[in-house]
Amino acid sequence: MQINELLRKMVERRASDLHLEVPSVPLFRIDGALVGTDEATPLSPEDIEVIFEEITTPKQRDAFQKQLELDFAYSIPGLARFRVNVLRQRGSLGIVFRLVPMKVFTIDELGLPQICKDLSLKPRGLILVTGATGSGKSTTQAAMIDYLNENSSRSIITIEDPIEYLHENKKCIISQREIGDDTLSISTALKHALRHDPDVIVVGEMRDLDTIATAITAAETGHLVLGTLHTVNAAQTIERIIDVFPANQQTQIRLQLSQVIEAILSQVLLPRATGEGRVAAIEILIGTTAIRNLIRESRTHEIPSVMEIGVKDNMQTMANVLVDLVKRNIITREEAMNSASNPEQLAKLLGRLSPAFMV
Repeated sequence: MQINELLRKMVERRASDLHLEVPSVPLFRIDGALVGTDEATPLSPEDIEVIFEEITTPKQRDAFQKQLELDFAYSIPGLARFRVNVLRQRGSLGIVFRLVPMKVFTIDELGLPQICKDLSLKPRGLILVTGATGSGKSTTQAAMIDYLNENSSRSIITIEDPIEYLHENKKCIISQREIGDDTLSISTALKHALRHDPDVIVVGEMRDLDTIATAITAAETGHLVLGTLHTVNAAQTIERIIDVFPANQQTQIRLQLSQVIEAILSQVLLPRATGEGRVAAIEILIGTTAIRNLIRESRTHEIPSVMEIGVKDNMQTMANVLVDLVKRNIITREEAMNSASNPEQLAKLLGRLSPAFMV
């Protein structure tokens, strides 16, 4: 089996991921669903070992032997780049390739809310893009970096594991650092980035206390910090950040976070009603005075209500976004209900639509 040929088919079929695992045939993820490839023969442990040897360097294989986990980037010149994860399962290897297009899509091409442009040009503060794995966080973040790169002259440092989208210097100078090759850890790289005269710091994923604490400090000291988290909505994102810290530090962190938060974009990717492609549904929290007060006073349960009436501040709840997508026949009612964190509330909102909109 030629892995590069399989990856070419992945690009041709517009799959987001390729799964290689014993004893399955290779599987593509297309529009969120796993589908079989033309390779009808189930993979053997030897097949995957050969692929692993072909796509990795001796240094990467040594790191995998020590840690039993490996994340890295793999490229086919002229075709695409891939984010690769390798792990062990039932004594054999499992490999997943995530497609990272060569082209960085713009905010307009992705159909992202226009407020993303204004947020990209913020002089300082913390902006978080959140969502489950595969929800398009990295693509949204890359589009915002690209808009900044086109419209402002700043120094940008990205810290990624691994590097996904490649950014060319336009108006900005961009340094992209990869965990493992360019630095040892996200938290260490973030601390040293502050000494490299950055205006903007981009953190691929805010995973631990040290990284989150340093990111908040960087935002406090006049930097714009863009990061991602695996959370499903704005209120949960606030609580996740606070809960990382020991109880005796949480009051102070609430105060610091309330002062630096500029926005939280929480997104999901949903199948289009036509059956072709997916669309991003994005909940938006903006760091208004009211939101900052709720964070500081530990009243995050009231955030959704403030977002409901915050339309003039460009805020939107996921429920209202889903209703709008149904109304415009972009997604089905069933898909909206499946994606709702509060199905009863969404059902009431959908019930107000006329029958013509009930796809």
